[in-house]
Amino acid sequence: MQYQAELLIPILGILSGIIIPVAVFIWLYFDAKGKRETVLEISKNLNHPSKVEELLRIFEERKKEPIDYRRNGVITLFTGVGLFIFGIFFLGQIMKAVGALVSLVGLGTIIAGYLYPNTGKELSDAVDEFEKK
Repeated sequence: MQYQAELLIPILGILSGIIIPVAVFIWLYFDAKGKRETVLEISKNLNHPSKVEELLRIFEERKKEPIDYRRNGVITLFTGVGLFIFGIFFLGQIMKAVGALVSLVGLGTIIAGYLYPNTGKELSDAVDEFEKK
C-alpha cells in the first residue's frame, strides 16, 4: 500500500502535464467554434460584402497595436516588489530572491521599452530626431 501511494504523485504529475494542455486546446476550439458559427449565421443575412468585412474585423482577436514594453515592465516590476515584500514578512530568503529576480526582469522590460520605441508616433519622432542630427 505504501509503495502505491509513492507512485500516485508522480503519475498524477505526468497526467496533469498531459491533461491540462489538451483541455485548454479543447476549450479554445469550442470557444472559437461558437464565434465562427455566429459570424456564419450573421453573414448569411447580410447582402453587402463591405458589411461582412466589417463584421470580420469586429470579431478579429489580434491586436493591431504593438506590445507596450513599458506598461508590461511596470506591471512585472511591481509584481516582483510585491513578491520581495511577501518574502520579507512570510517566506524568507527564497521568496525575496524570486521577488528580486522578477523585479529585475520588469526593470529590463521597461528599459527595453524606452530603447525600442514601438508605436508609429514614437518611431516617427525617433526618425525625425535622427534626421535633425
